Amino acid sequence: MFEWSDEDLMVRDALRAFIDKEIKPHIDELETGQLPPYDITRKLLATFGVDAMAKEALEKELEAEANGEKSSGGGGGSMSSSTFMILNIELAGVCLGLVGSMGVSMGLTASTIRGKGTLAQKKRWLPELVTMEKVGAWAITEPDSGSDALGGMKTSVKRDGDDYILKGQKTFITNGPHADTIVVFAKLDDGTDTPIRDRKVLSFVLDKGMPGLTQGKAFKKMGMMSSPTGELFFDNVRLGKDRLLGETEDTGADTRGGEGAKAGFTAERVGIAALSLGIINECLRLSLDYAKNRKLWGQEIGQFQLIQLKLAEMEVARINVQNMLFNAIERSTAGKPLSLPEASAMKLYSSRAATEVAMEAVQLFGGNGYMAEYRVEQLARDAKSLMIYAGSNEIQVTHVAKGLLRA
Repeated sequence: MFEWSDEDLMVRDALRAFIDKEIKPHIDELETGQLPPYDITRKLLATFGVDAMAKEALEKELEAEANGEKSSGGGGGSMSSSTFMILNIELAGVCLGLVGSMGVSMGLTASTIRGKGTLAQKKRWLPELVTMEKVGAWAITEPDSGSDALGGMKTSVKRDGDDYILKGQKTFITNGPHADTIVVFAKLDDGTDTPIRDRKVLSFVLDKGMPGLTQGKAFKKMGMMSSPTGELFFDNVRLGKDRLLGETEDTGADTRGGEGAKAGFTAERVGIAALSLGIINECLRLSLDYAKNRKLWGQEIGQFQLIQLKLAEMEVARINVQNMLFNAIERSTAGKPLSLPEASAMKLYSSRAATEVAMEAVQLFGGNGYMAEYRVEQLARDAKSLMIYAGSNEIQVTHVAKGLLRA
């Protein structure tokens, strides 16, 4: 059975020390949106050598590809998947938006270019993305097609000689206001009568400052204010073929070109479980401390059975979500990664559990729990986002059920 290694635990302890010194003093600035998260993220990566390892791993990967050799890819350097999981867990319990922004930039954006791009495209964009020198965004969601991301997509590209013209709008884009490199999904308008739902989905890479590209200001949100989220507008953006990932419109058997997006959804939903565990861990830690120190009627409130029930249910949720993550790590290590329905099941359960635990933590703290200084109210707001982020939980239900019915 999988468990954290001694190395993992050493990294965890060192990470907690970094969080105490470098992140917690800036929480209020981060959580009001006054301070973008990127410089702190870069300092974190440099402190633990993640940027250098990612750069070295990418160089080896690109060299192997240039020589016609098969590369393992990944770009995570020599750090194990469990170590990256710990990174997400620990950060989520303190500043969920920070890890969300980092994950979209170094994860979704970079992995899409890595998986679909030509060697030249990888060399062009990946070196600065894997180190967070540049900030990445992954733009698929639109105002009228949140859950129906592929079918309801209206953003389109049309051929114009050797170039393409991009028109449309994206919304709820993590890092959108500040992104330097943006992966955009768009429907191909090839001039035929093909219904818009059935048209191919192509992916392009845009750079900040391109004519016709407008990056909107960050939204004000219920939670995760430390992760800037905004709109993108494309007003006849001219794109050379060198910006079309893979430099081909041929999507093979994947007629709509959505498999790359689905692979991103799978990874993202497993990641939600790690973020959920981080929130559960922190809620339980804060609640235990409060239960031991808060006194009513001459005794610690932890002696009351109703408080003990809350704590016990938090622990059950922690064990369940952690075991789901351990299973995912084991499966990945064995070369048998989770399917999309399985990842959706993880996301559905873990985000519910995190939200329930966080709300119970607020209740356990009573009036203090409603006050910002005790932090459980921030955790409750952040946890709720996990039930919507990476596909609403209602959509996760359909993925899980369809997976069962296909079996």
